[in-house]
Amino acid sequence: MIGSASNVRLKEVRKLLGQRKQRERAGRFVAEGEDLLAAADAAGWPALERYAAAGSGLAGEAVEPELLARVSTLGSGTRTLAVYAERWAAPVGPLCVCLHGVSDPGNVGAVLRSALAFGAGSVALGPGCADPYGPKAVRASMGAVFSLPVARVERVAELPGETLALVARAGAPLRGPASEPVSVVVGAERAGLPADVVAACDRVAHIPIRSESLNAAMAATVALYELTRMAAA
Repeated sequence: MIGSASNVRLKEVRKLLGQRKQRERAGRFVAEGEDLLAAADAAGWPALERYAAAGSGLAGEAVEPELLARVSTLGSGTRTLAVYAERWAAPVGPLCVCLHGVSDPGNVGAVLRSALAFGAGSVALGPGCADPYGPKAVRASMGAVFSLPVARVERVAELPGETLALVARAGAPLRGPASEPVSVVVGAERAGLPADVVAACDRVAHIPIRSESLNAAMAATVALYELTRMAAA
């Protein structure tokens, strides 16, 4: 049983939870909590290391509960966590969501969750996006990060199918369902998409709303619904 705060592996877990550069260097990340670990198991994503609070009855190397709570990023601590290898894929369709400059990890995770719910083939992350394998994004994804291909792209040209820029009050109203493969490109709430990204897309559309804007996760979710709304009919 691990009973020392100076344990090398616990120190590494703390770094992986707290430092994006450490995750990128190691190619590993941490998921916390029984639900996320169960989602990884269901997706066939094996843990490289697995820890559980001593006496919890959960699978994993036993750790003094207080030590595990001190490592955790959750306010109430956790009874279990595990380390996984990051996976990066090529962006695939027929429906892909691409985020550009979305720096809030909660939004990135929420988009992953919505993309999985609406049957998207992948989520692609462009420049300036938060780390999908950071602890907040992993939690917000509710396990979707384990079941959906995640890609990194630099240019619109790397995306599959027709490319559709989602821009507030520009282009035609977004109408679905999609009749051909499409990648919908979503920017940050305040900044939106850069002009060069919009120009590189095949077409531009907007979600008709009465207020000023939607956050990135909500905009992507509405777009996903519209583009797939008759798929199950």
